[in-house]
Amino acid sequence: MSSSRPRLRRDAGGGAGAAGRDELVSQSLQSAEHCLGVQDFGTAYAHYLLVLSLAPELKDNVKETFQYTLFRWAEELDALNRIQDLLGCYEQALKLFPDDEVICNSMGEHLFRMGFRDEAAGYFHKAVKLNPDFNDAKENFYRVANWLVERWHFIMLNDTKRNMIYNAAIQKAVCLGSKSVLDIGAGTGILSMFAKKAGAHSVYACELSKTMYELACDVVAANKMEGGIKLLHMKSLDIEIPKHIPERVSLVVTETVDAGLFGEGIVESLIHAWEHLLLQPKTKDEHGNCEKYGKVIPASAVIFGMAVECAEIRRHHRVGVKDIAGIHLPTNVKFQSPAYSSVDTEETIEPYTTEKMSRVPGGYLALTERFEIMTVDFNNLEELKSLATKKPDKISIPVKKEGILDAIVVWFVLQLDDEHSLSTSPSEETCWEQAVYPVQDLADYWIKPGDHVMMEVSCQECYLRIQSISVLGLECEMDVAKSFTKSKGLLSLGNEAELCSALANLQTSKPDAIEQTCVLESMEIALLNNIPYHEGFKMAMRKVLSSLTPEKLCQAMDTHCQNNEMGSGTGQNNTVQSTPEPFYVLDVSEGFSILPIIAGTLGQVKPYSSVEKDQHRIALDLISEANHFSKETLEFWLRHVEDESAVLQRPKSDKLWSIIILDVIEPSGLIQQEIMEKAAISRCLLQSGGKIFPQYVLMFGLLVESQTLVEESAVQGTERTLGLNIAPFINQFQVPIRVFLDLSSLPCIPLSKPVELLRLDLMTPYLNISNREVKVHICKSGKVTAIPFWYHMYLDEEIRLDTSSEASHWKQAAVVLDNPIQVEMGEELVLSVEHHKSNVSITVKQ
Repeated sequence: MSSSRPRLRRDAGGGAGAAGRDELVSQSLQSAEHCLGVQDFGTAYAHYLLVLSLAPELKDNVKETFQYTLFRWAEELDALNRIQDLLGCYEQALKLFPDDEVICNSMGEHLFRMGFRDEAAGYFHKAVKLNPDFNDAKENFYRVANWLVERWHFIMLNDTKRNMIYNAAIQKAVCLGSKSVLDIGAGTGILSMFAKKAGAHSVYACELSKTMYELACDVVAANKMEGGIKLLHMKSLDIEIPKHIPERVSLVVTETVDAGLFGEGIVESLIHAWEHLLLQPKTKDEHGNCEKYGKVIPASAVIFGMAVECAEIRRHHRVGVKDIAGIHLPTNVKFQSPAYSSVDTEETIEPYTTEKMSRVPGGYLALTERFEIMTVDFNNLEELKSLATKKPDKISIPVKKEGILDAIVVWFVLQLDDEHSLSTSPSEETCWEQAVYPVQDLADYWIKPGDHVMMEVSCQECYLRIQSISVLGLECEMDVAKSFTKSKGLLSLGNEAELCSALANLQTSKPDAIEQTCVLESMEIALLNNIPYHEGFKMAMRKVLSSLTPEKLCQAMDTHCQNNEMGSGTGQNNTVQSTPEPFYVLDVSEGFSILPIIAGTLGQVKPYSSVEKDQHRIALDLISEANHFSKETLEFWLRHVEDESAVLQRPKSDKLWSIIILDVIEPSGLIQQEIMEKAAISRCLLQSGGKIFPQYVLMFGLLVESQTLVEESAVQGTERTLGLNIAPFINQFQVPIRVFLDLSSLPCIPLSKPVELLRLDLMTPYLNISNREVKVHICKSGKVTAIPFWYHMYLDEEIRLDTSSEASHWKQAAVVLDNPIQVEMGEELVLSVEHHKSNVSITVKQ
């Protein structure tokens, strides 16, 4: 902020009015500066508004101070939950400074935190357009662009086969007389344009996403069809006749299907369409012009499934370890991933995850043949209505191969009409992923030929549900199922078998112990299964604590081990004589973490966890008790701090932390936002000899040729979209960085060896360099299309964690080049690596 007060320009013939204005402006400036001095940002902001309304010529002089005042006042309004006032302040500021990229970016950040992603992206996009070198805005836009225009839009538009089959089916329907068309969930408007090109008289298209709607408007206009296609920014469920469209249509086209077919609401939208927007369907006996009747493309679908063994799915959805770095996981804590479908839950949880099974790391083994789950006729209103109310169907599938039952993989065949179909099978070259239903809660996951996999299938709350998965074994004399512990009476076994099953349950029942079901994200489950991660942290923490007070710690650890062997060790009995002052360890890594409990095994340690969810705290308490800690050993830090964002504070007024654990890398493969700022605060809170973990991070990358990454990042010209001009518009939302990659299974050709791109030092920041050039030796000729990258996290000089390892819960990321570069073996390419705050950009220097 400038300390010199701006001077007013006086007009020569100003007179008394000008003098009075100048006096008021001068007083307001003084008042604003005084208010800033006493941190009364609201009043200061009001004074600056008055100054700028009276003397707009002062904008350039006070701009920086005005921004500072706005941001501080906005923080206070945010903390007070005065959202309308906050947005009002930004709107006032943007009227004064409409082309200020910093204010645009800050407005976007507030909107994004409030959940207004579309609006936030608009402000980030504007900030980047105003200043293409504004790194904060670029990083924000890249993160939000994935929410606005999901990556599957690019992949789908590049799928020429899919586009051709949809085009052919629409063309056939229009030629047969279906001349009035409604496109539900229009996206870029490609299906609407197929219909118009085929000769439809009237084409209507509805799209709920504001961003996609505006994108479709631009695309339709660029293809000179704006006069023939009416675009509606609304849900199809809200369309009324004649308010929005003049009459019922003869054809509905849609691709509102997800990997599990029903997840985009196709059943609900088609029930509404048949009842309110479509002409009546043609019956089998009727022969007339299709213009008089209604029909839907796709006409029907058949859903298929297959039971598989897949270690990658297993490690993300089942905790497969009982002991982690010496910490025992008790049986009364049950971990589940969100991708489950519990019979007795009232929550609407998406009961599956999605995977491109042809690219899943380590592959998979089919344990059954493919089996049919259900068929659905989109042209039959009564069948669509019955789907949601129909009782679950029981399916029994014979096992063909021996293995571990990890998941049911689901795909479908979309029958567009009697001639054209699309399959999303894992064996097809398709833009689609498959729906994956992880198997959880079985007593035994090992199955073999002769067994049957049993399940119930239904369509409830807009989702295909596969639940009550169990195994019926041959060796059981009475065919008793090894089934879900929660499921009761799922199979018709007969009275005798039911009685035996009930008796068996009685025999294995436990005393009333506290049980906790702990729902973890798939990455959190993969983290619990990551043994090298926990062993590495345990060793590194032990070394730091030993270096702080070696004798005392060794004595305490010996006592702790003896107490544990006697079964009576508690957090309070780890000393021989007097209780020394404990070491304070703070874990502020994201999500569920047992590192504080591991720290608690290392002697006189007071560990603090920053988990937020109550069920996670209960689970950690139960794990602590099972490992003979008293409840007082582990503290939950967010109970001690009023503001969660201010989690980095001293443990007590007179104490400092011995160890602070930070999350440096996001599961997506990117560097955490504001990590260097967090590290700077952390360094101030460490006792002498204390450490931040990790102490430093090395970023590695290599050059690759990967057509897959190119096609998943941008639409490739007009050929893929059958001559329609879509690419320039949707490619405005392309993001140069692809995240959540698995390098081990990514289709690519390495053109260089890995090289070190960047060092981020959290303990000694003067070692960090914001710009560097890296020479990369080309070891294979080809086209460089992308630069995948990953990290080595050093807890100390000897203990390293690799985010690209087989056990890693982190994924990798890649920079995708706008223009591929042809290289020859033996050449050198120079990469320019820039690091700003937590943002890293990698470009090829020509």
